[in-house]
Amino acid sequence: MLRLNSFKTSRLVLGIFALSTVFLRAQDGSPAVDSGHTAWVLIATALVLFMTMPGLALFYGGLVRGRNVLSVMAQCGGIACLASLLWVGGLYSLAFKGTGGWIGNLDAAFLKGITADSVAPGTKLPEILFVMFQMTFAIITPGLYVGAVVERMKFGAIMLFSTLWLVLVYTPVTHWIWGGGWLQQMGIRDLAGGIVVHATAGTTALVLALILGKRRGFPTHPHPPHSPGMVYIGAAMLWVGWFGFNGGSQLGANGAAGMTILVTHLSACAAALVWCLLERVYNGKVGLIGMVTGLVAGLATITPASGDVGPFGAIVIGAVAAVVCYFSVGLIREKMHIDDSLDVFAVHGVGGILGTLLLAFFGQASLGGLGLVKSVGTQLFIQSTGLGVTILWSAVATVIIAFIVKATLGLRVTEEQEYEGLDRSEHGENAYPMEE
Repeated sequence: MLRLNSFKTSRLVLGIFALSTVFLRAQDGSPAVDSGHTAWVLIATALVLFMTMPGLALFYGGLVRGRNVLSVMAQCGGIACLASLLWVGGLYSLAFKGTGGWIGNLDAAFLKGITADSVAPGTKLPEILFVMFQMTFAIITPGLYVGAVVERMKFGAIMLFSTLWLVLVYTPVTHWIWGGGWLQQMGIRDLAGGIVVHATAGTTALVLALILGKRRGFPTHPHPPHSPGMVYIGAAMLWVGWFGFNGGSQLGANGAAGMTILVTHLSACAAALVWCLLERVYNGKVGLIGMVTGLVAGLATITPASGDVGPFGAIVIGAVAAVVCYFSVGLIREKMHIDDSLDVFAVHGVGGILGTLLLAFFGQASLGGLGLVKSVGTQLFIQSTGLGVTILWSAVATVIIAFIVKATLGLRVTEEQEYEGLDRSEHGENAYPMEE
């Protein structure tokens, strides 16, 4: 009995010592890494990468014609590799280091000074993990605008364009909003990228589609998706991955992450069902492609607001997103005849902009929000300012980058290559053994 009591006493003493050590480290200003938070963000990092490869690749791949599916997958894969190297080489440092209002510095280029023991400022995460988590956002964002230029833009042009775009658009905007820049100092709210990801990529998609021009036969000749089943599988992967995208952005395993995942899910569900209803009313049938398009619209729209709204706000935001994005698709494609091939601006751009504005309302405690935002008028002004500057910056930079690429590599494949399909003409492969 004495030995047993001694053993229990020893365990108690060790436990108190361990707790006091953590407490003392926190008092000294050197926060300890939290294993629970770290484990969750490790999972979230994998989920966000899962959104691009294979989620986005399959989603976009199924939406194009069979002769172009491999080209879309190659573009998603190429951008993932490219963005990863650029992020470590200097873009992470420019986005998250330094105190400049407009851009950071290169003190941590190639992760100089960041070790396995470094703690990311303001978190209880290893900084090396924070680097990787943010890297996955840099990967998927340029991957989104690929959908606007499928079936006609050169692979090399996409890669060069994306290199310059990550440097000139994505990195500065990330610093403004997440890296301590001027918009973050103003009090802008954008948990997971309504502005940083969706507004930048959506604006670029629209401008680039205008510069590149229409596909052969658009809009009179239809370009139907070659594999709706593939589209559904890709959308399902995006849906699951989005829990890491939004929930992981809370940077902790806590109630805030749980609420973020819940509202993300509810918005997607509401948007998918309202989109189905709209298709039933206007087309007489409910299409699978329409259902998952609504789903993605709901996910994109809730992204900036997912850290500020409650379940009620999420459902309303999802429903509104479906209506606004549904009619935006028709306006851009059928009325304006802009060949944004996979509706990137109408879904991601419009959705991200809409969610960024709506959080000023549904973030209010009186509307079921978490009450973390300023008054409606003040927050709406801040959100609108961030959107306006970001959209303008993205549009102007896209024009400049596009003309640089056009003058060097050229933007578009030849008419013969487009007719043959980019799988064969650009990559020398076929996805399927038979022609369409």
